[in-house]
Amino acid sequence: MTTPPRAVSRSAKTALLLAGVAVLAAGCGSSGGGSQAAGSGGTATGTSGLTVPTAHLPVLQKIGKGEGQLNLIAWEGYLNPIWVKPFEKQTGCQVNAKYAGSSDEMVALMKNGGGGQYDMVSSSGDADLRILYAGDARPVNINLIPSWNDFFPAFKSPAFNTINGVHYGVSLQWGPNVLMYNKKDFSTPPTSWSVIYNPKYKGQVTVPDNPIQIADAALYLEKTKPSLGITDPYELTQPQFQAAVSLLASQRPLIEKYWSLASQEIFDFKNGNATVGAGWPYQVSSLKAAHFPIGDTIPAQGATGWADTWMLAAKAPHPNCAYMWMRYISTPKVQAEQAVNYGETPDNKLACGYMNQIQAGSCDQYHANAPLSYFHSIALWKTPLATCDNGKQDCVPYTQWVAAWNTQVK
Repeated sequence: MTTPPRAVSRSAKTALLLAGVAVLAAGCGSSGGGSQAAGSGGTATGTSGLTVPTAHLPVLQKIGKGEGQLNLIAWEGYLNPIWVKPFEKQTGCQVNAKYAGSSDEMVALMKNGGGGQYDMVSSSGDADLRILYAGDARPVNINLIPSWNDFFPAFKSPAFNTINGVHYGVSLQWGPNVLMYNKKDFSTPPTSWSVIYNPKYKGQVTVPDNPIQIADAALYLEKTKPSLGITDPYELTQPQFQAAVSLLASQRPLIEKYWSLASQEIFDFKNGNATVGAGWPYQVSSLKAAHFPIGDTIPAQGATGWADTWMLAAKAPHPNCAYMWMRYISTPKVQAEQAVNYGETPDNKLACGYMNQIQAGSCDQYHANAPLSYFHSIALWKTPLATCDNGKQDCVPYTQWVAAWNTQVK
């Protein structure tokens, strides 16, 4: 892989959501099923009644001549020349990249519909609803993206980018947050996340520097302390939330490093600073390529994960090039190139064959042909909102996640 994956910025995490704070504090609704067509008028309403302000905006009916430019906000590694250069040659759309170091930064850059500067953002599930309910993304005509028909069903109209049948972008790739361990230190592979909370490994544990890590603790508690009544690690009542935060606070003496960059975790494993921790398939594949005895697993409690979307800015200045990009990046060959180079799982079910052509065995390695049970073992990131999916106003919003991470956990 030629570039590192997403960086979780420390500085961005200390600000309480540069955009979307008021929306989340008021309590945002989650997306629900429905059949409202994009551009049909009115606003798309989530299950708890919150509306998407841009739902009424008209969608493109036909892709016209490209504007010559395409301004993208992206995770580092998502705009690799391997697939960007052919796109530019085919379309005449020059890609201009703005790399973001965190979901919070992406939300900020998309403020005011991208400000008339940015066309799209490769947002993750912990940012999508903030962008949508702030009115910073616009509906997409999914019929102009033929390869969307080849997506796995779970990623055609997922709750994180589709509200009442209105699409605000096209799904891209996804992946799990795995338990990593040095095989030399574990005679048998660990089967539970309990190892990263075990005092036996004091000073040897590494986890992401990210408030969404609270969901990982909640997922663990959902399975190990059922009396808490946790059913969704992103929808936590105050007692459930505090239990997760307390678990992470008790973990702090065990932490060797809260890593901000994937390269930091790779370094710490290579140099013996860390023996166990939470990470991404990218770190695992990088360490394996360096012949390091790294192991990885999805423990018995399952795992959290990310699912990314190319979301269309409400004030995108180059809509034709944006649609050309969505059409291109959704094709199986390009999805395969990104999956193998970045270390994640494509949404296009036809990408598997191309992946193995690029790197033998990569389809299996990145679970592109895994059974549905594997997908169901991953709790994909979503924005924690004050309004729960059941309509009750007793869930803890993301602003409090950020505050607790910075003041109680670290």
